[in-house]
Amino acid sequence: MDIVSHVPHYEAKYIDDHDIMKILAAEAVEFLLSSEGKVPLSSCNGKSICLFFSANWCRPCRAFIPHLVELYDTLRKRGESLEIIFISFDRDEDGFNEHLKSMPWLAVPFDVNLHRRLINRYRVDRIPSFIPLCSDGVTVEEDLIACIEDYGAEAFPFTRKRREELKAIDKRKREEVSLEELLVHDGRNFLISADHKKVPVSELVGKTIGLYFCAHWSPPCRAFTVQLTEAYNNLMTAKDRRFETVLVSTDRDLMEFNMNLSTMPWLAIPYEDRTKHDLCRIFDIKGIPALVLIGPDGKVITMNGKFMVSSYGAEAYPFTESRIKDLEAALRKEGEALPHQVEDVKHEHVLKLDMAKAYVCDFCKRQGRFWAFSCDVCDYDLHPSCVEKVSKDDCFLQNTITATLPPEI
Repeated sequence: MDIVSHVPHYEAKYIDDHDIMKILAAEAVEFLLSSEGKVPLSSCNGKSICLFFSANWCRPCRAFIPHLVELYDTLRKRGESLEIIFISFDRDEDGFNEHLKSMPWLAVPFDVNLHRRLINRYRVDRIPSFIPLCSDGVTVEEDLIACIEDYGAEAFPFTRKRREELKAIDKRKREEVSLEELLVHDGRNFLISADHKKVPVSELVGKTIGLYFCAHWSPPCRAFTVQLTEAYNNLMTAKDRRFETVLVSTDRDLMEFNMNLSTMPWLAIPYEDRTKHDLCRIFDIKGIPALVLIGPDGKVITMNGKFMVSSYGAEAYPFTESRIKDLEAALRKEGEALPHQVEDVKHEHVLKLDMAKAYVCDFCKRQGRFWAFSCDVCDYDLHPSCVEKVSKDDCFLQNTITATLPPEI
């Protein structure tokens, strides 16, 4: 198979028959650059080489570099014989030098013409672009930039086989959840509370768990946090209900994270922990707020816990399909027992039976849910229990008074 012609166009195409050291030598390149100065080409002998095409003026490039630095440092500490060589898209040497400051790896010295020949040789059509020169000639046919952002050092050695293995691991974690495997990471075996106490993950085993993906900067998240807090507090008062929520933050910085957690009565994954990113990938979280509910047996109950809590609050516990069916059946039965419309002594218009996820009763001022008697003319809602029906005597008296009133001028 012609590998080059089958690789998607969103990243540089892999060419498996090029020895980069020989290419550089043929271009009269005598050394590479590091943050400490010149490095001989021979320093790369015997190492797995990856080419990194980037530019200082490119915002996605600058955003990606911390991910690549983390990968590079991790693999080097692990003892992997790896080297990355930066080939610049920068337009001038000042930009090149500024960009190189953020990189712990090597670079081809600045030469616009040389860089252009290398860019053309490896058919790079966008940046950032990452090309592993694997000895077996097998690399993933996907966006390696996204792969590294998703998996970090676990993406090494960047082969198609490794990518398939990682996808299989994610699928298993999603379908056969182990809380320790999901929530414990790199020596950290605890979660934190709003007052920064450490709670062992082992204490959550056997409970129903809600993984709450949200950020303080998001108004929809702040609104749902209020609903989830109400349900959480109600469940915590029930002795036979074992439930816990875990914040998986997508906040932009530590200050936002602390503000977010301070509004919550549950636990959180520490802000700096990569587990947050891994969980977003494993459960394919595309938008926030999102609530993934996991049962005591470690299996995912639903990916749409937000709908359950928004619709039914704590009554949805244990959030199973059978529980929701029972709630819906009870609601239908309750609605069938109520009149379709009523006249209430406290309001001038006829009130019609309606269903609402949440409302505030205009009489008792308390929160209502599901069935309400609402006015089509004005913004007025009553709990069914707050309705005071107009009696026949009241109607007769009202009609008599109306008939005896003098006509309006």
